[in-house]
Amino acid sequence: MNPITSDPLDRVRYPVDEWALVETEYTPDEQGVAETNFAVGNGYLGLRGNLDEGRGGVQYGTYVNGFHETWPIRHAEDAFGFAKTGQTIINAPDAKVIRLYVDDEPLVLAEADILRHTRRLEFRGGYLYRETEWSTPSGKRVLIRARRLVSFTDRHLAVIDYEVTVLDGDASILLSSQILNRQDVQDEYHAGMRAAANAFDPRKAEAFTERVLDPKLKRSTGGRSLLGYQASSSGMTICVGVEHHLETENHWDEASSIDDDLAKHVYRIQARRGVPIRLVKHMVYHTSRGVPARELADRCDRTLDRARAETVEETFAKQRAWMDDYWVRSDVEIPGQPAIQQAVRWNLFMLAQATARTDGHGIAAKGVTGSGYGGHYFWDMEIYVLPFLSYTAPIVARNALRFRYNMLDSARSRARELNQRGALFPWRTINGEESSAYYAAGTAQYHIDADIAHALMQYVRASGDTDFLKRGAIDILVETARLWSDLGFWRSNGDKKFHIDGVTGPDEYTTVVDDNLYTNVMARANLWFAVNATRQLAVDDPEEYGRMVRRTGLDDAEVTDWEHAAESMEIPFDPHRGIHPQDAQFLDKELWDLENTPDSKRPLLLHYHPLVIYRFQVLKQADVVLALFLQGHEFTAAEKRRDFDYYDALTTGDSTLSAVVQSIMAAEVGYHDLAAQYFLTALYVDLADLHGNTSDGVHIASTGGIWGALVNGFGGMRDHGGRMTFNPRLPMDWERLTYRIQVHGSRVRVDLEEDTMTFTVETGEGFSAWVHNQQWDITAGAPTVVPMPHHGPRMTGHAPTTSDIQGTLRADGSVITASIPMISLDRDFDVDETTA
Repeated sequence: MNPITSDPLDRVRYPVDEWALVETEYTPDEQGVAETNFAVGNGYLGLRGNLDEGRGGVQYGTYVNGFHETWPIRHAEDAFGFAKTGQTIINAPDAKVIRLYVDDEPLVLAEADILRHTRRLEFRGGYLYRETEWSTPSGKRVLIRARRLVSFTDRHLAVIDYEVTVLDGDASILLSSQILNRQDVQDEYHAGMRAAANAFDPRKAEAFTERVLDPKLKRSTGGRSLLGYQASSSGMTICVGVEHHLETENHWDEASSIDDDLAKHVYRIQARRGVPIRLVKHMVYHTSRGVPARELADRCDRTLDRARAETVEETFAKQRAWMDDYWVRSDVEIPGQPAIQQAVRWNLFMLAQATARTDGHGIAAKGVTGSGYGGHYFWDMEIYVLPFLSYTAPIVARNALRFRYNMLDSARSRARELNQRGALFPWRTINGEESSAYYAAGTAQYHIDADIAHALMQYVRASGDTDFLKRGAIDILVETARLWSDLGFWRSNGDKKFHIDGVTGPDEYTTVVDDNLYTNVMARANLWFAVNATRQLAVDDPEEYGRMVRRTGLDDAEVTDWEHAAESMEIPFDPHRGIHPQDAQFLDKELWDLENTPDSKRPLLLHYHPLVIYRFQVLKQADVVLALFLQGHEFTAAEKRRDFDYYDALTTGDSTLSAVVQSIMAAEVGYHDLAAQYFLTALYVDLADLHGNTSDGVHIASTGGIWGALVNGFGGMRDHGGRMTFNPRLPMDWERLTYRIQVHGSRVRVDLEEDTMTFTVETGEGFSAWVHNQQWDITAGAPTVVPMPHHGPRMTGHAPTTSDIQGTLRADGSVITASIPMISLDRDFDVDETTA
């Protein structure tokens, strides 16, 4: 995907508001994207942004993190060790439906005469607001106002505050509030989309053809209703409860009904002109891996009792207080750029909604905004989301890492199944078992072990929480180091090196290769983490070290083996081109002509057989370039520039994981215009539906990457080995960039301007940092103002294309030198000059 250069949104329909996503008109054929972008959630529970009235929505989606169904994977040609059990998040019973009838005419927005309509996703308040004025067939004007939130303070609770007013006459109003289990059409939308895409799109969830949720409980008392179910295969249970409170000066009556898949509470109101009708609907969800539905019903009752003990205004006030604290810790400010500011805050708000109350669950690729990728957890969490959490919300990062630690026994079993020692974490999973049916682009991505180790050590360095490491999490380092030591091997042909063969790196357009650079670089870091952490623990806390040894069976000889493997890890390098090959054979392949590949053939994975793609030098996403970012201290500035130039021309951007990394590294090597373009591409990937699949849910890794592009890219922050360094690159047309980071309990605000970088300690005592290779002690009491060196005109450079690197093919056994135009690098752009 070519990077965009300007704001892609229709600003009549989506006006700029720095603290809200605003929609000013209802467009029926775009509701799939709108449902995603206006979703509300808290990391445990997510409600898609479909209309309260229910009709005309695309998915009617309500998702609970980790609540899934399983089924046996049937391989056309099976083999030992292939994934056996599929897992897919379930579209849970929908409790947010409120049908509205005026004089027996239903409100169906797709068909109704709408005089005005607006939706506002309020970033400060943490809720969705909607206002619609409807002219009924008889000509009466009806105003609907509604607020919807999923609570950050009570993870099981959601609230709808729904108000109807007849503006110019009396009318008969009927409100039918429902819990609707649309089991007969579970994920029918995805099935239809897959058929439209020639029945193939691996990004979408699997569609069910049989009943998924078996009824186990139904209960209705007064204004409270509960429905309980058990997933037919996974055995997971869920109970959904609602309670209603109606406020109006109009005359009204009510009635309830309930069956296995539908609970209704119906209000009939004789509405007078201008007299509002307000319905407050509390909704609660509880799930379990096996607790009976009747016990979950008791939990629902307790949550509803607690919710009813406070007014709805108090509930919204608590939500606002939580969001106020969130923005104090997490906001990134870009004065003078209101459109960018709005989009940045939307991305940060979606991060909160995907992570805040995961509380022991993982962070799914789509959070709880949709069923894309089946609700699975990938490496996205560790590489793209955990950095944001480690530096702004360390307790949430700790919970996410504890989720991985709790998966360790399953990872050990998976390693044994693949004839390896140690632990191999599943490439994609919900319940801890590998769920990737295509091993070449799934299971073979062993780098997930190193990604988890990287995130763990990044969290420990940022938080100083060595207690978490030594009291169990260090086992992750031990078992992943064992995996690398066992998977790799020594090859001696005059130069003894440690090699890792038969793996797939982040680039899924090149699979099952030898010595993938990203994998080897990250595995080397993983091995060093394990060596240093185990030896340090033996010195610092012999008692905990002994416990770890008993848990893992570690001996000193293993640690020495890890050390030797790390020291001798093969890091591919081609001296003729001066670049790092993506893998041992990558440069032998033919170049894919991206410039002449039409947009109608993108993404490649939907239009070409994998074997076709695998024969070429073409990338789905940044691979080597990602290694340059995560392990930047292992490469020189010149190597980074040459590697970036080479691989940027080959990268399709078919993955939303790519643009943020390309932006960070483009900024570092001096391509400021290109960095800004990639940033905009990532910033609007969902808001403008740039990949055509936003209807399946928000790309949560990309939202985390937006924070990284701002803080690590333009803000220039790196943390290699616990050394905080800053080499900022403020975009040409930005007057200031402000962000916050928390290190060892100290929260510091960083203000970057053209001539200065100012550090202000907001909480704690501060820390030491290096800015352009000079050490500064950032302390409480007064801001630390660091002058910025003058670089002269900023580099722009052009985006390298495949035509720039023609001549890279091998001919007659010889290597033809690349013809990428090299631009001399200002060394001040890079802080670390260590050679790989």
